[in-house]
Amino acid sequence: MSIKDDVKTYYGDTLQTSADLKTDACCTDESLAPYVKKALSILSDEVHQKYYGCGIVIPEKMEGTRVLDLGSGAGRDVFAISHIVGKNGSVVGVDMTPNQLEVANKNIPFHAEKFGFNNVQFLLGDIEKLDQLDLAPGSFDIIVSNCVINLVEDKKKVLTDAFNLLKDGGELYFSDVYTDRRLSKELQEDPTVRGECLGGALYWNDFHRFSKASGFSDPRIVSSRQLVIGDEKIQQMIAPAKFYSVTYRLFKISELEDACEDFGQVVKYKGSLDTSPNGFLLDGHHYFESGKWESVCGNTYLMLNKSRFAEHFEFAGDFSKHFGIFKGCGMDVPYLDESAVQADGSACC
Repeated sequence: MSIKDDVKTYYGDTLQTSADLKTDACCTDESLAPYVKKALSILSDEVHQKYYGCGIVIPEKMEGTRVLDLGSGAGRDVFAISHIVGKNGSVVGVDMTPNQLEVANKNIPFHAEKFGFNNVQFLLGDIEKLDQLDLAPGSFDIIVSNCVINLVEDKKKVLTDAFNLLKDGGELYFSDVYTDRRLSKELQEDPTVRGECLGGALYWNDFHRFSKASGFSDPRIVSSRQLVIGDEKIQQMIAPAKFYSVTYRLFKISELEDACEDFGQVVKYKGSLDTSPNGFLLDGHHYFESGKWESVCGNTYLMLNKSRFAEHFEFAGDFSKHFGIFKGCGMDVPYLDESAVQADGSACC
């Protein structure tokens, strides 16, 4: 069988509930906001039972947006997001497992009655072939995915298609599993290791390369944690590789650069998001306290100014004057400064 067939079998037949998973690799570690807990609490028992993982990947300010969920399974996340975006928003779920989609479609009437509206659609399809589905380019505000992209072979194609489907200023916000090295072909093709979201884990630096090549110039890490592999057999198979669950956000903004440059810009969060009155978390390195001006690099400025978050910030500065690399972004001038010149004044070519 192909890797794709193995994944279909593992998620369509082998797993019956999330309790059948052998690791917590498919779990996100993000704490749930009250409004997310509320959305989850009113979903049908069946979609909860057929959800193979834990946690949920939900960015802020989704009200009224159009959202695409990659690898939507039995629809748990789609229905939760449906409630969050409201009747003025919409959600499309894509999955390649007929058994899962059968559950999802069967549960549409239940949630439509519960919410008072129906704004969801489920498509049977391969997330490696999003360009072949009935999805208009530039039609989504947000694309989400929870531990699914690692299950496919052509990850760069998924990222490229996602970029094309997003509106300008939109984002791919997703959680997945990454590793500290490139894995052997044997590990990548093992059905259990693959199904547990480990065999398809990308080496983190390859993911950054794929993201940038697909148009997402500045991948941002929202949160990360090292995975603890509880199954002894799997643990022995994968050692000594280390695996991490990581939530990324990738913005589609054409002006983004591949490094954090300093243009002397500052921003201030207004505290106007109901879900975050005291401060706003953009990523793991950028938390904006309400009412406080903060210096930011050009990319961060653009992510806030050119996205759905713009109305919640005040901005000062432009791109007319460049001050070099932005300090504290993990890079600096790669050349020796004056203090490092050899004592005799000589230089080596």
